[in-house]
Amino acid sequence: MLASPLEPLRESEVEESVSDLVDAPTVFIVDDDISVRESLEHLVAAAGWRPETFASAQAFLARAPAAGPSCLVLDVNLPDLNGLDLQDKVGADQTEMPIIFITGYGDVPMTVRAMKAGAMEFLTKPIDKHALLAAVGDAIERSQAAADHGAESRMLRARYERLTPREREILAMVVEGLLNKQVAADLGISEITVKAHRGRMVRKMKAATFADLVKMGERLGIGTPQKG
Repeated sequence: MLASPLEPLRESEVEESVSDLVDAPTVFIVDDDISVRESLEHLVAAAGWRPETFASAQAFLARAPAAGPSCLVLDVNLPDLNGLDLQDKVGADQTEMPIIFITGYGDVPMTVRAMKAGAMEFLTKPIDKHALLAAVGDAIERSQAAADHGAESRMLRARYERLTPREREILAMVVEGLLNKQVAADLGISEITVKAHRGRMVRKMKAATFADLVKMGERLGIGTPQKG
């Protein structure tokens, strides 16, 4: 570990209390050096995010999951579990969490492994605070986008579950590109009935247009069920 991992912070940069950031995105910080943890904690809080610090990988893994957007600032050289191995464990056990690595040393193979596994950034100490804040900002944006996508998918799935079995069947067919007359012929019903089902599906799924309904079906991964 380096003695001075961060540039000195001005008093004005640490004014915001962590207790005032309950609803802010969470930045998890894992480093066994207390001076690094404290410096990063103040820097993150001053930027408007909520820091949570841990001295070991196991302490981080035992934490309560974040309720909203989050990212992980992770030291490579930890006493109980290598940071790269922790990255693998996070990827295997949890939803995607953007990771920013920090280290007192680094080599090309280490950096390549981290980036291939999805790391946002790999920063060496002494850490440039502006580079770190930029990386954290990008990571939080990615986490927020993933959360928004997940919320949208859950909303669409809930609406889809309200469709009748026949409506789901027709939606799968139109997502595959079948015309009304083809759907009617395959199901043995009239085109008028198909159009009526389409209208109800548009309303239930809260789609602006029928084309929008088809796009919703595509996002849900809906297709024609396999027969037999």
